[in-house]
Amino acid sequence: MTGMTYLAYDYPLLGALLTMVVFFLWIMWFILLFRVVVDIVRDDSLSGWVKTGWLVFTIVLPFLGVFVYVIARGRNMGRREMAQARAQQEALDSYIRETAKGAGGGTGSVDELARLSEIKARGDISDDEFRRAKELVLSGHGPRS
Repeated sequence: MTGMTYLAYDYPLLGALLTMVVFFLWIMWFILLFRVVVDIVRDDSLSGWVKTGWLVFTIVLPFLGVFVYVIARGRNMGRREMAQARAQQEALDSYIRETAKGAGGGTGSVDELARLSEIKARGDISDDEFRRAKELVLSGHGPRS
């Protein structure tokens, strides 16, 4: 019990709150630093030497470098990030459309196989004819309706 009383006197609640605020600000600083570095690397309008200069500036003098970068180029950081997100969304949408188109052909084959199975069940075609028609449909050479 005496150990807890010493802790209460040595580390008051205000000290714990201050520690949490400092820790939060420290994490936010690293997030801002990484966002600036990613923005420098991702920006296509900058040449290689300019990117290198900004990176060296933000690594050698991180507080001043990030401060100057946010003042000089911070307005367009959000625009570049939105353009990147938009490009990724368009690429995803394009991939989904292409995949859906490819799956559309498979659905037609399934429908043809179901129709062939019904025709066979009615007795209109023999087992051998059904097998050959099924092979044609699965190979992609069969008639489409």
